[in-house]
Amino acid sequence: MILPITKVSFFLLFCLIGIVSAQLSSTFYAKTCPTALSTIRTEVISAVSKEARMGASLLRLHFHDCFGCDASVLLDDTSSFTGEKTAGPNANSLRGFDVIDTIKSKLESSCPGVVSCADILTVAARDSVVALGGPSWTVPLGRRDSTTASLSSANSDLPGPGSDLSNLISAFSNKGFSTKEMVALSGSHTIGQARCTFFRSRIYNENNIDSAFAKSLQANCPTSGGDNNLSPLDTTTPNTFDNAYYRNLQNKKGLFHSDQVLFNGGSTDSIVNGYSSNPLSFRADFANAMVKMGNLSPLTGSSGQIRTNCRKTN
Repeated sequence: MILPITKVSFFLLFCLIGIVSAQLSSTFYAKTCPTALSTIRTEVISAVSKEARMGASLLRLHFHDCFGCDASVLLDDTSSFTGEKTAGPNANSLRGFDVIDTIKSKLESSCPGVVSCADILTVAARDSVVALGGPSWTVPLGRRDSTTASLSSANSDLPGPGSDLSNLISAFSNKGFSTKEMVALSGSHTIGQARCTFFRSRIYNENNIDSAFAKSLQANCPTSGGDNNLSPLDTTTPNTFDNAYYRNLQNKKGLFHSDQVLFNGGSTDSIVNGYSSNPLSFRADFANAMVKMGNLSPLTGSSGQIRTNCRKTN
């Protein structure tokens, strides 16, 4: 569902529902490219060590790709092809493409034509979470890359930062996620940043917000201007993947409206309370939900291709 998130991070949290293919396997590259996972991990650790925000950017890039987890989000526009980079949730917002390019280049040198861009994104998201102190999980591998993209789907399918709880529950349910999984994935907002334009209304107009918190944000997010000014989604531990996000919600310090609705006298209050008091429960549930998300609608077998350059089809 955060993240160096410079735009709406709930755009991050969805994939179209599909059937997990038996062809996905955690050992998919064991013989064909045994250094694949270590190469990805090394480059992610390097990138995050240079800029902690990059960890959230790579996690968000994976979220936004999971309209099929097929690397369609990486395709550049051409004179005859319109990709997803200019979609509302993505334009001037998604980042980390250069890190993916670096990983792909190294893997093409050692194992040409073997490791897909879709798998690189999925593994990089996991490694980013780990690099910032979060949980690890086993990533099933074997996805292939799309030869197409859908600008319209990228524009239409995802709820924004002004979403109410009922909208979030319904939207996630439509994609195959339970309400508890939605709340767990929302915990990705424990890292990343958001633009002023997407939380301005909350900090000036809403009542379920800590007054001192709102005032501190207003200093960097005026009533007009400063649209691109950034604020951490989790002001407590902005560069650590932990459960502070849920404690922030309990204290009325959710940055987005769609964050605070998770703890506002509704049906998800108890889930937030649980994750706030039990960080191990959050870590386990987040990891399981990430595996589920990464397994939705992958291209496998002879479908799609293994791109040589993640930005364009072969």
